[in-house]
Amino acid sequence: MHQFSELIDGCAAFTLATISERRDRVIEALKTSASTGLVKSLQTFQLTKVVLAVGMFSIFEALLQDRLACADGFAAARDCLKAEGESDLGKRFSQYASAINVLKHGRGRSYDALLAEIDVLPFRLKRPNGPFFFEGDVSEVSILIEVDNKFVSACADVIRDVAGVISKNRPDVFL
Repeated sequence: MHQFSELIDGCAAFTLATISERRDRVIEALKTSASTGLVKSLQTFQLTKVVLAVGMFSIFEALLQDRLACADGFAAARDCLKAEGESDLGKRFSQYASAINVLKHGRGRSYDALLAEIDVLPFRLKRPNGPFFFEGDVSEVSILIEVDNKFVSACADVIRDVAGVISKNRPDVFL
C-alpha cells in the first residue's frame, strides 16, 4: 500500500470534485423546483465533507498510534514537530485537530481553545449563540466549524505535512 499521507490528497480531491459536480446539477435543478429532496441532497453533500475531514484525521490518528507505538498519536506527532522546530506546523496541526474534535464532540475544551483564538484561525468557527454561518443557505448543516472545500483540503495538507516531518525524523515510520 502507498503511504496514507499520499493517498489522502487524491481521496480529498476526488471526493470534493464529485461533490462539486453533483452539487452543480442540484443547484441547476433548484432553479425550476424547490423540492425537499434537492435541499436534502445539498445538505448531504455538506455532511459528506464533514465525514471526510473527521475520517481523514481519525485514520491518521490510528496510524500514528500504530506506527509510533503509542497511546496518543497526536501527542506523539506534536512532540516530533516540536523536536524538529516545526512550531508553525505544530500550531496548524493543533488547530485542525481541535476543529476535528469540535466536529466530533461539539462544545467543550477544544471549542473553548479555538474560541480563544477565533480571530486568527485559518477556518471559521461558529460563535456561541451563532445560529448560522450563512443565513438562508439551505445546504448548511448544524455544525460548529465551517467545513468547505478549503477546510477539507487544508486537513489533507496538514496530514501530509505532519507525516513528512515524522518520516524525516523517523525514516522507519511508514505514514
